[in-house]
Amino acid sequence: MKEYYLETVSLIERLHRLFLEVIKYELDNLKVEDINNTQALVLYNLGGEQISIGELTTRGCYLGSNVSYNLKKMVQYGYVDQVTSKHDKRSYMIKLSAKGVALCKKIDAALDKHVTQLEGEGITGLKDLVDTLRKLEVFWNKASVQRARFGVPPRKLK
Repeated sequence: MKEYYLETVSLIERLHRLFLEVIKYELDNLKVEDINNTQALVLYNLGGEQISIGELTTRGCYLGSNVSYNLKKMVQYGYVDQVTSKHDKRSYMIKLSAKGVALCKKIDAALDKHVTQLEGEGITGLKDLVDTLRKLEVFWNKASVQRARFGVPPRKLK
């Protein structure tokens, strides 16, 4: 079981990196050169919502370390609009611009094509996989909350 547990963690990371490469390929096909794959994925995950920058990272829309740089570029190239928060004038809310919405529609069409290709390759069971990964997420959340609550230092991996 332990070897599958560790392999799962490794696969999650590798799959995320590979998915970013797939997004890069789709951007290249669309001849989109003013935004990178990470930024495009953030845009897609934003959808039609208006959220704060902090919420962007806590939701998992953004996994990188330099959110302010990427956000600045998305604003600069017209994919995202920044609006001052009504509740806190020091913070900003972000939402897709018309250009961002148009790109998201193209990415969505590409993902629809991928789903059809998955089915053609006989890749099934994604719902069960998602259910299992959500349970793993709950497990890790509980483990991290317990460590924080009881001040238990993290164990060193062998």
